[in-house]
Amino acid sequence: GEEHYNCISALHKSMRGSDENASLYWLARMLEGGEDPLYVARRLVRFASEDIGLADPLALTQAVAAYQGCHFIGMPECEVILAQCVVYFARAPKSIEVYRAYGNVKECLRMHTGPLPPVPLHLRNAPTRLMKNLGYAKGYKYNPMYKEPVEQDYLPEELKGIDFFKEQNT
Repeated sequence: GEEHYNCISALHKSMRGSDENASLYWLARMLEGGEDPLYVARRLVRFASEDIGLADPLALTQAVAAYQGCHFIGMPECEVILAQCVVYFARAPKSIEVYRAYGNVKECLRMHTGPLPPVPLHLRNAPTRLMKNLGYAKGYKYNPMYKEPVEQDYLPEELKGIDFFKEQNT
């Protein structure tokens, strides 16, 4: 019932708050109460990107490995895998930078009126002669061929200068 959602919320918030003791308590309460360990593991995968993000890019690898470990061996053996992951996450630095930036992109798309801007010609593939003649891929700079970063626009003209990492959700 509702306690299922209350416990996963408590686990999530305890990890977010870097409280490893409370995180372990909520995990054990769920698992000892019969919660599906794969449900917990799926939530940890989401937490890795949503709350830890780029502050520790290995968190997502840890979460996926925990999910796979739980899938392979099941309960009760997988409880220590989940416990290790939960403690890792409670101790990890946190960042919502990517989560917020992606939200800003979605808001930009929702608020756009009219047709969405086309993909700039230089970013389009040109597998046919017709496409090449229409200007597809013309002027594209293949970055690996340069020692320094190249000056090149990757967003449509209408979005030039926008920075989704600095924009605020409304």
